[in-house]
Amino acid sequence: MSDTPHVQIVTPDNLSEDQARGELARLALLLGAANIAYHREDTPEISDADYDAAKRRNAAIEARFPDLKLADSASDQVGAPAKDGFSKVSHAVRMLSLSNAFEDEDVAGFEAQVRKFLGAPGKILFTAEPKIDGLSLSLRYENGVLVQAATRGDGEVGENVTANARTIADIPQQISGAPEVLEVRGEVYMSHADFAALNTRQAARGGKEFANPRNAAAGSLRQLDAEITRARPLKFFAYAWGELSTPLADTQMGAMNRLTGFGFAVNPLTKLCQGRDELISHYRNIEVQRASLGYDIDGVVYKVDNLELQHRLGFRSTTPRWAIAHKFPAELAWTRLNAIDIQVGRTGALSPVARLDPVTVGGVVVSNATLHNEDYIAGRDGKGDEIRGGKDIRVGDWVQVYRAGDVIPKIADVDLSKRPAEAVPFVFPQGCPQCQSATLREEGDSVRRCTGGMICPAQVVERLKHFVSRGAFDIDGLGAKQVEAFYKDDILPVREPADIFNLRARDLALLEQLKNRAAGDGALISGRLKTRDGWGEKSAASLFNAIDEKRSIPLHRVIFALGIRHVGDNSSALLASHYVSWTAFEAAMSTASLNEGAAWEDLMSIDGVGAVMATSVIMAFQQDGERAMIDRLIAQLQVQDAEQRDTEGSPVAGKVVVFTGTLEKMTRAEAKARAESLGAKVAGSVSRKTDILVAGPGAGSKAKKAADLGVETLDEDGWLALIEGL
Repeated sequence: MSDTPHVQIVTPDNLSEDQARGELARLALLLGAANIAYHREDTPEISDADYDAAKRRNAAIEARFPDLKLADSASDQVGAPAKDGFSKVSHAVRMLSLSNAFEDEDVAGFEAQVRKFLGAPGKILFTAEPKIDGLSLSLRYENGVLVQAATRGDGEVGENVTANARTIADIPQQISGAPEVLEVRGEVYMSHADFAALNTRQAARGGKEFANPRNAAAGSLRQLDAEITRARPLKFFAYAWGELSTPLADTQMGAMNRLTGFGFAVNPLTKLCQGRDELISHYRNIEVQRASLGYDIDGVVYKVDNLELQHRLGFRSTTPRWAIAHKFPAELAWTRLNAIDIQVGRTGALSPVARLDPVTVGGVVVSNATLHNEDYIAGRDGKGDEIRGGKDIRVGDWVQVYRAGDVIPKIADVDLSKRPAEAVPFVFPQGCPQCQSATLREEGDSVRRCTGGMICPAQVVERLKHFVSRGAFDIDGLGAKQVEAFYKDDILPVREPADIFNLRARDLALLEQLKNRAAGDGALISGRLKTRDGWGEKSAASLFNAIDEKRSIPLHRVIFALGIRHVGDNSSALLASHYVSWTAFEAAMSTASLNEGAAWEDLMSIDGVGAVMATSVIMAFQQDGERAMIDRLIAQLQVQDAEQRDTEGSPVAGKVVVFTGTLEKMTRAEAKARAESLGAKVAGSVSRKTDILVAGPGAGSKAKKAADLGVETLDEDGWLALIEGL
């Protein structure tokens, strides 16, 4: 058998909508936990390569199914909230993560996307540098003096580690010739030799030994005592910048040379390349040297060199369009499959999970693997074609675990020569393992679903977990574990979102009941939250206060938190931006008719909203049970209107703009981004509410409809003249 066997993976293009929904749900839950473990606790549950590969798969699925995007998706996560114990620092310029490439084709795709966005047929240069496996750090200098150092945190707020950063020899305390404000960004790391020596010292004194150099570096930088950090052999490579009072250079490479001149270490393997062939060649060169570098890297980062082009390319929600990380391959391992468990998700999807004898894969101990659906277990893909040579997966099998492109491992192969004689084909349950309701697999769908709805405890619990997830209400102290406990509680149960917001009142009511009983009631005393195991007066009060803090919450978070099928984080933001207030949104959804009428047309005019999602939103507001739950929740809240851009002086602020035909002086993506930055609402179709149609060559039915409705129509030059100077 070859070292790297062929692994057939269900690609995003082959996933059904239900498969994609289940996949994204798993990614949101597990990557959210992985972010906390890796970025804040320095105890990663999955390797860096696997984490980044999961983000890549997540992004690919979201690109095909944009309406399914979840807030806990890796696409919307940058690091993790800052750890307690340090003061907090707000980054003047967000510290973002990178998109990923795993294959040469991905690099070609990156270059093609850059060219497509820019519409630039000419030469584009890129820098290529090793991706250091360490901890991101931002250093702020004012008038050449180091005044602040902060970790990345969640990209917006990090931990103030200034005293610790001052102990790192690679970080200059003062620099000359720098801009008045200079924010240098880079990676704190530890060499292999220093890591081994540190663990030897730790073992000799009976202290904690670190799992790898990255954990050691992160733990050392986050010491509350800077003298401990001083004793740790930390190093620093600079690779970027944040806030600047004046530019460093016109190019990425020029800026890196300036940083070198200021006294910062810049990786010597950084190279200027033209096109994907040179990028991949340098990637191979670095890969060959990887084992001898003396420090950990997990890939190579490519960046557009021209800073003006970087500015034009701009950013997605958490990643720049002008950079990508080309990651090194993952690993494989063999182990025993002990059981197949069925998990029930928020939408009733039954997801099989393999329980494995623990095995180390890529430096991470693995005990679970995704099995996707019943077809995957049976050795078939979504089209009914064979995978793994048609070999099914059975309990007791000796299986090969593959860790790349997914948040948890998947089974790549089965060794039939080691299959136990008593192993039998796995029979997928026809009843829900949680509520025993019948399960249904619709024609053309590979996912089987529980039909129990709100009587299924698994679905209710998963909806509540979604409600308190990071992109929704994100209530401190109320995570998945607490949601499960409150759901099962008989005295202070939480069975729907509104129950969360009357939790304090119900807890106090227990005290009032006790006061009204002369002899007292032990059950009521133990029923109060502060008397429970794992809780105390301080932690209970903190939870109640955290809940109260979220009574006032932005509109887009409320929409997302409702857990409406097909409505992800991105869709929630689109709806909030369009309707602005809860009152307007609720009124529109309550009165809309499916497939007809002004409210339907208005909803469908939102660029990014399709008929499936529109129907799902309307039905959620027009089904009695669901609507009653929504009303009980909203009665407890103050929903904040969506933020509006400062567009004073913009001639298109508040107007609905539609682009059609071929644009010749900018790409469609640039045109849309520019219009939205000026306060316009970009729609995908022409309606009575359309104010401006921008029509390039090849405009068809949209131009005709605009003419019929009397909508103002501009060519590309007219549009540019309208917004000129803004």
